[in-house]
Amino acid sequence: MRLFYTFLVFCLLSGFVGRPQSPGSMDNVWSLQQCVQYAIEHNITIRQDSLTARMARYTLLQSQLSQLPSLNANGGYGRSFGRSINPTSNQFVDADYNFLSANATGNLLLFGWLNVRNTIARNRYSLEASLADLDQAKDDVSLNVATGFLTALLAKEQVNISRNQVSLSQAQLDQTRKFAEAGRLPELNVAQLESQVASDSSTLISAIVSYNSSILDLKTLLNLDFNVSFSIREPGVEPDEQVKVAAMQPEEIYEIARARFGSVKGSKLRVSSAEKGVSAAKANLYPQINLGYQAGTNWADNYLTYQYSGRYDTLPIGVVGRTGDTVYQPSPRYTTPVVPFGSQLSNNFRQIFSLNVNIPIFNSWQSQYAIRQAKINLATSQLNEYNAELTLKQNVYKAYNNALGSIQKYNAAKRADDAAQRALDFAKKRYDLGLTSTVDLLVTQNSAFSAASNLISAKYDLIFKLKVIDYYLGKELKL
Repeated sequence: MRLFYTFLVFCLLSGFVGRPQSPGSMDNVWSLQQCVQYAIEHNITIRQDSLTARMARYTLLQSQLSQLPSLNANGGYGRSFGRSINPTSNQFVDADYNFLSANATGNLLLFGWLNVRNTIARNRYSLEASLADLDQAKDDVSLNVATGFLTALLAKEQVNISRNQVSLSQAQLDQTRKFAEAGRLPELNVAQLESQVASDSSTLISAIVSYNSSILDLKTLLNLDFNVSFSIREPGVEPDEQVKVAAMQPEEIYEIARARFGSVKGSKLRVSSAEKGVSAAKANLYPQINLGYQAGTNWADNYLTYQYSGRYDTLPIGVVGRTGDTVYQPSPRYTTPVVPFGSQLSNNFRQIFSLNVNIPIFNSWQSQYAIRQAKINLATSQLNEYNAELTLKQNVYKAYNNALGSIQKYNAAKRADDAAQRALDFAKKRYDLGLTSTVDLLVTQNSAFSAASNLISAKYDLIFKLKVIDYYLGKELKL
């Protein structure tokens, strides 16, 4: 049994059993700033919001380009079978022929810009809201990474405390064995310390498991491959230097956050976008005036022309009744070649200019309902804006009160740890002199261990609460 405890403690202290992941090189030791930067570049939510913002940018560009005149061209080539109208001569023909047509149309809006301009303004506000959402997503991811980073730091500190506790218990066990062999203490004391070493070893293993789990959670936040060697850098920060939140008022923090927070800015921009949407819907009630243009030509392979050859034929046209003489009439000779391709396109070319007026009279109340829907969308956006500001204010006041409570909790834990360490020093000296029992020593030692653990928890809880305040103030999250 003695060899088993000695081997177990050796493994735990040397890191053979369940040591927290350690990097193979310093390149794999990440600071909080490195974690935040990597998460911003690789987080899936941020990448999705980035694509949404890009789509909003394209929507704005498309609405801006809609101000330009439209021009379209079309053409076709085919073959006609049976009786039909020749597109070049407009005559019925009973023969098969090939044909070609080419047309172009253009349109320019002269009056009716209210819908276009308001749509552009609405899409511009929507783009700015999407960019605000992207900034908010980056801030949220940064805070989540900071939370995971501090959780991993706390777990790592707990591992160090537990390892020191195992070392202390093992040293006391070794000393007690010597006292028992010398007859100064009974074997019961040795058994009690062996039980303490086993309990401390179990606590150490649990702390190591918690640390490794927190590292996996942090990798998930970073979207980092689980197989990558990864560890975190201990910043050595002390909260005493950062406790300045008490000098600020929650309303002051809220006003700063309200001016820069992406969720609030995005909600305000969406209200402006909805207002422009109402104006764009109302613009559909007004007439529109457009300048139209059309041009076209065609060709057919059976479009013939007549060409005089300069020669005549004499053809009989009748007989004189009295004399029986035949009457002749000269008939000119001519050919019927197909009109050349270029000539047909030139001869058949046509242009049309038109001024078109579209007056909305009745369209099944579609325009009216579009206006009502736009107004409902505006009211919804206004409620979302109010809710965003209210939620932010509630969160700021809650974070402020939590920070004040954490300050008091940390100060109390610090005093308790100092007292517990002094009590442990006295108990160890009395135990070495044989003036106190092993049970009393173990009780004092466990109290000191609990006080140290509580101090570490209070320390990182306070640091996190202060980082939340920095998050609302727009400060860089760093340690």
